[in-house]
Amino acid sequence: MIPFNIPPVTGRENEYIKQVIEGKRLSGDGPFTHQCSRWIEKHFNSPKVLLTTSCTHALEMAAILLDLKEGDEVIMPSYTFVSTANAFVLRGAKIVFVDIRPDTMNIDETLIEAAITERTKAIVPVHYAGVACEMDTIMKIALEHNLLVIEDAAQGVMSLYNGRALGTIGHLGCYSFHETKNYSSGEGGALLINDSTFIDRAEIIREKGTNRSRFLQGQVDKYTWVDIGSSYLPSELNAAYLFAQLELSEEINTNRLKSWNRYYKLLKPLENNNKIVLPYIPETCSHNAHMFYIKVKDVEERTSLIQYLKERKITSAFHYVPLHNSEAGEKHSTFYGKDVYTTKESERLIRLPLFFNIPEKDIDYICNQIHLFFSLSK
Repeated sequence: MIPFNIPPVTGRENEYIKQVIEGKRLSGDGPFTHQCSRWIEKHFNSPKVLLTTSCTHALEMAAILLDLKEGDEVIMPSYTFVSTANAFVLRGAKIVFVDIRPDTMNIDETLIEAAITERTKAIVPVHYAGVACEMDTIMKIALEHNLLVIEDAAQGVMSLYNGRALGTIGHLGCYSFHETKNYSSGEGGALLINDSTFIDRAEIIREKGTNRSRFLQGQVDKYTWVDIGSSYLPSELNAAYLFAQLELSEEINTNRLKSWNRYYKLLKPLENNNKIVLPYIPETCSHNAHMFYIKVKDVEERTSLIQYLKERKITSAFHYVPLHNSEAGEKHSTFYGKDVYTTKESERLIRLPLFFNIPEKDIDYICNQIHLFFSLSK
């Protein structure tokens, strides 16, 4: 069976984990935690980066930093993972969904401004498949309405928008290092703090609401409970695994892009014949090959293709069920305007196997089987 995903391994992970064990410092904020944070700050030009136990927790920290009150509103797309909305609902916010663009599956930036009310506090763009939202427009809207922007860049590590790293454009950015992502610590994430006014409080929130970080830096003579927070600090073991991958980030990125481009080239004839739709990459974007998806005619054809591939030992998958159609979504959110594309486009999308060092012969086999499927379904 060709798996949908295999977590990346570079070969240095065991060595670095062994160093942690021998150093007898397993809890977070050790040498590897600091090396990962500094690496991200340097390579992506973010003023402050804090590793977290997950992207979910990075989003939750961002939500706490917003000082949301019951009934405050946060605008985002419905086509996203539940964590994007949950983080803000947990702080009492109401989620306002707007429709997506059918070309990138990202939030439609032209619909955001009309959804803003006096209760709106933030905009949360989600960079689907590592392809950037139209951030210049979003940041302009946020500035004009005095709103904060939190980038859900869970899938966007190493992607760029007009030369800037995703996660570094908004006031706050959130990364994921889950095992399904391009760079992994098994479970993990990072909060990128691009507005320096949030740095001190973010460190407190991450340390369970204490000023322990300032204590360790010698800025206070003891640490106490000073704010709300939780245990958002990952193990040093996770950081060691992650650093082995960050060191080889360019190699991993190049390898994934080569696989992505091979898919695109081999499946392009099907798009030319109007059988499928391939991913669209705007000129302003440099993507990271986080995933390769195709869009078929409708949900029935998608179901048939997934089953067809499964019978031929190929694992494929659809993706998000739009949040506004869910039980919790009906309770905690509203959809502003019409759902023209969110549901329809989500039902057409199917993701194909893509991971670091996927064999070219596997990609060729997958593409051949997709061609056969459409030749048989004439």
